[in-house]
Amino acid sequence: MTSAGHQDLVVTRATPDDWAVVARWAGEEGWNPGLSDPACFFAQDPEGFFIGRLDGEPVSSVSVVTYGADHAFLGFYLVRPDLRGRGHGLATWKTALGHAGDRTVGLDGVVAQQDNYRRSGFEPAHRTYRYSGVIPEATPPDGLLPVRDAVSLAAYDSLCHPADRPRFLERWLTADGHRALARIVDGRLAGYGVIRPGRDALRIGPLFADTPADARALLTGLAAEAAGRELAIDVPEPNTAAVALAEEFGLTPSFETARMYTGPVRPYAAERVYGVTTLELG
Repeated sequence: MTSAGHQDLVVTRATPDDWAVVARWAGEEGWNPGLSDPACFFAQDPEGFFIGRLDGEPVSSVSVVTYGADHAFLGFYLVRPDLRGRGHGLATWKTALGHAGDRTVGLDGVVAQQDNYRRSGFEPAHRTYRYSGVIPEATPPDGLLPVRDAVSLAAYDSLCHPADRPRFLERWLTADGHRALARIVDGRLAGYGVIRPGRDALRIGPLFADTPADARALLTGLAAEAAGRELAIDVPEPNTAAVALAEEFGLTPSFETARMYTGPVRPYAAERVYGVTTLELG
């Protein structure tokens, strides 16, 4: 699919190789993308990535990744800095958004763009803060198990996310450098978390747990995987227990976004979300 955009911009679906350029842009914006993120994102919806070119050179990007018939998530809304303000981003946005069809679309918008998103029909749901820092190593508690089997986590993940995402989850648990821990209490799953390498710091996401105690255990175990390196976790502000936990571990807020939607989303257990999976895919 090819779409003519603004001032000879040509917007096409992107390949994973194209997205290596976009991931570099995201890193230069300070977003600290995970090193294996693109392959995991494409596993969910390989048709959901769009890039704008001028004379064959990449200049803009948007992803609109679909989950089933009702939900999609928009991310990577980027324009090369030297070409901003010329309409290339909006042209790419309009082409990409058509991929969502009638689905409700979500995004995590940076502060500077939130008014623009409102004008495009997105309404704020809550703020999210990136907490970062170094957590001192401690002995992980009992009840934590390494996990790579997406089937064992899929039902729990679906409780904590507004859409089912088994294809993404399978790749997310097994990608290079990703480590996942499950919390087992009395023989049942009480949460799980994933840590992965990022450009500037290790990233934790998701961190889903039944209780603050379960989340604390998981965060302790994931911090042990970090071995004293800096890590970051995106915490939804309405979950006050999650904010308190991040602060308890000495992490400090460094980056703010707003979760926004174009319509209703499936109910999910927001109180179990101690860390968002990614700001690009929800």
